[in-house]
Amino acid sequence: MDLRAELLKSIWYAFTALDVEKSGKVSKSQLKVLSHNLYTVLCIPHDPVALEEHFRDDDDGPVSSQGYMPYLNKYILDKVEEGAFVKENFDELCWTLTAKKNYKPDQNGNSAVSHQDAFKLWCLFNFLSEDKYPLVMVPDEVEYLLKKICTAMNVELNSCELDDYLSQEPQGQGGLTVWQFLDMVNSGRFLRGIKQEAISMAVEEVYQEVIQDHGFDLRVSRVQGYLWKKGQLRRNWSERWFMLKPCVLSYYMSEERKEKKGSIALDKQCCVEVLPDRDGKRCMFCVKTSARTYEMSASDTRQRQEWILAIQTAIRLQAEGKKSLHKDLKQKRREQREQREQRKAAKEEETQRLKQLQEEKERKLQELELLKEAQRQAEILLQEEEQRRRQQHEEMQRTLEIQLREAEQARASMQAEMILKEAEAERQRKRILELEDMQERLQEALQQEVKARQDEEAVRYAQARLLAEEEEKLKQLMKLKDEQEEYIIRTQQEKQVLKQEMENKNKCLEEAQKQLEEVRVNRQRVDQDVMAAQRKLRQASTNVKHWNVQMNRLMHPIGPGDKRTNVSGGVFAGYQPILSQRDSSLK
Repeated sequence: MDLRAELLKSIWYAFTALDVEKSGKVSKSQLKVLSHNLYTVLCIPHDPVALEEHFRDDDDGPVSSQGYMPYLNKYILDKVEEGAFVKENFDELCWTLTAKKNYKPDQNGNSAVSHQDAFKLWCLFNFLSEDKYPLVMVPDEVEYLLKKICTAMNVELNSCELDDYLSQEPQGQGGLTVWQFLDMVNSGRFLRGIKQEAISMAVEEVYQEVIQDHGFDLRVSRVQGYLWKKGQLRRNWSERWFMLKPCVLSYYMSEERKEKKGSIALDKQCCVEVLPDRDGKRCMFCVKTSARTYEMSASDTRQRQEWILAIQTAIRLQAEGKKSLHKDLKQKRREQREQREQRKAAKEEETQRLKQLQEEKERKLQELELLKEAQRQAEILLQEEEQRRRQQHEEMQRTLEIQLREAEQARASMQAEMILKEAEAERQRKRILELEDMQERLQEALQQEVKARQDEEAVRYAQARLLAEEEEKLKQLMKLKDEQEEYIIRTQQEKQVLKQEMENKNKCLEEAQKQLEEVRVNRQRVDQDVMAAQRKLRQASTNVKHWNVQMNRLMHPIGPGDKRTNVSGGVFAGYQPILSQRDSSLK
């Protein structure tokens, strides 16, 4: 990141802080004050004529960031000289403007960091944030910064808890804003149980390491942590606390760094190589110098990669004569993220392409199956059509043969039938006479059945009348009973008088019951009459069925052969309506 981009990040916060209405524009009077302060902290000679000329009061409305950029580039950023100003004062000016509006610490004083520590975290955020606006810090850089702070306090960061928090926190543009980051730190979720003084010292240490080293005073940056190192003489493995500086890799007995065990000078002749696992150690690598080879083992592959990358960067910086390790490390991490994103995008693209190929393959297989099925159906239809034509031909041939035989038989039978017709006609005349006689007897049976039905109707009417009388008597009985109960209630005080009346009512009730019994006896007698009428009706129906059987027997053709059956049917066809009319009247 060059000086201009670094300054623009802080100025962007100051500009957005002056945009009270969040419209993307700031009034000209506020921009005049901001520009004047920038002249002062950046140690640039003031140009009041250009300031007034650019922000004349007769201009219409406020100024957007795009409208302010030409003036900012021409009169301020183009005139900035590296080392001519104090970067911390410039950052404090922009922080003061933006924190007044956006930074909201706990009002009860429960914030994990002080206001000054929040400013240093803001500076660290600006250094590690992406070069896109609005400024955000990707999760990898958030984890990197929190790990450095926790390492400075000799505390291990809970990466799983951090991943959970980042997955739940809404992230715009793929990362956290500085205010979300400060709220996360102030919540104490990842620094619980640690005093504010310890956090302040850790933030100060990281700030001095990253920001001041990234500045222009040649301070030393550091990467540190535990590694296993193989001895040169005894060839045993020992755990040591390693600290990487731009030109040397030192190692100590413990993280207190009280007893230094040795150091490895880094120059352009040094190199770092990955070693295969052996001697029960994993994630091994070595640092080769012109004098000897140092073998080391990390706790996991990720830690090994971080150390290899840091040492290689320090060696390359020594070879190129550069000053800032963290700037190069940041660039390396960004390149690694971009490579991961590219590999992820390529993998997704490959997966999508394979999915499309698979879908195309499945579609072609389905089309092939459909074609095979269509071919099978066509073959089946062709076979069925051929078989149907063959069957039609055979059936037609059989039909013609049968018709030929029938024609020959018809000629032979016609002569015999003519002889039989005369005899059959005589028999049919006799049957007609028998049927006429049977019809008369059926008419008599029908009249008897009609009379029996009339008798049954009369009996049913009498039964209905008796039921109505019985119901009437029952109503009278119920009425007498109601009157009796009414008298009982009404005559409780005149008990003696009502007793007599009650006896009279009881007598009446007995008489009514006798009458009811008589009605019931009459009803039983009527039921017997109805049953007798029904018996007569069943007897008449039996007679009718008998005569129907006799008539059906007489109507059956007498002569031999089917032809006589047809003739007899034609002769007695006139009697069918008469018989049907009789059956319907009987029903």
